[in-house]
Amino acid sequence: MKPAPFDYAAPRTLEEAVALLAEHGDEAKVIAGGQSLVPLLAFRLAAPGLLVDLNRVPELAGLRLEGDTLVAGAITRHRDVESLPGLTERCAMLADGVSVIGHVAIRNRGTVGGSVAHADPAAEWPSLLLALDGEVEARGPAGTRTIAAADLFETYFTTTLRPDEILTQVRLRLPNGRVGSAYLELARRHGDFAIAGAGALLRLDGGGRIDDARVVLIGVADRAVRSNAAEGVLRGAEPGPEAFAEAAEAIDGEIDPVSDLHGSAEYRRIVATVLVRRALARALERVRREA
Repeated sequence: MKPAPFDYAAPRTLEEAVALLAEHGDEAKVIAGGQSLVPLLAFRLAAPGLLVDLNRVPELAGLRLEGDTLVAGAITRHRDVESLPGLTERCAMLADGVSVIGHVAIRNRGTVGGSVAHADPAAEWPSLLLALDGEVEARGPAGTRTIAAADLFETYFTTTLRPDEILTQVRLRLPNGRVGSAYLELARRHGDFAIAGAGALLRLDGGGRIDDARVVLIGVADRAVRSNAAEGVLRGAEPGPEAFAEAAEAIDGEIDPVSDLHGSAEYRRIVATVLVRRALARALERVRREA
């Protein structure tokens, strides 16, 4: 299919882009990588009157470390993050998660900001943002504001970004100390959207017990989920199969998967539980390897 007719604008500054959104309201959509929006246009599930191309806006580019914070401009490509030197050693969960986003061709074009703003419940970036206490910066006619990951995602493909705001920057806090992490997912084929996915991060204290834990899931609710129940089980516990199994069972009350042609809701619950256990085990293996 072909998209419905639309006008096209390629602003050169962030102010110009924001002004276009303010002028055209709900009729305007921003585009950068286009890996989510272009298919919607092709199937006419989206029919904006104006596409605002952000690729020529320099304020939205750039990837850098500021102390322990990874700062990614909204139009940073997934592949740029994946290729960041030392990423696996610094935060294996992040390296794992980015590496399973679609195929290389998709990672070459798709953007960090686009994935976060699209808020697909089966996408990796929203869960990574939650796991790493991330936040985003958004610019609109009223100025710039910062939104914590916990306050950003509402439901399927819906965030608290306003229609006249542009997501400009994504910030993630990378862990310190005796830390191991991992990200796993199950898909029908390599590159497909995940049936379910799980990320885990463990920080151990001097005695080898779990000082901090992060557990996130995708594909099992109307948005990415950070499991407070699983993390509560893990904190202060001796790391190992018993604690990991208890934590995996604790996610049950925080997820609400639906059935579709790829699997039943019950199947997704089982997969999520298994993936949490495996992600925690891999995270522990990595932290002990670094000791």
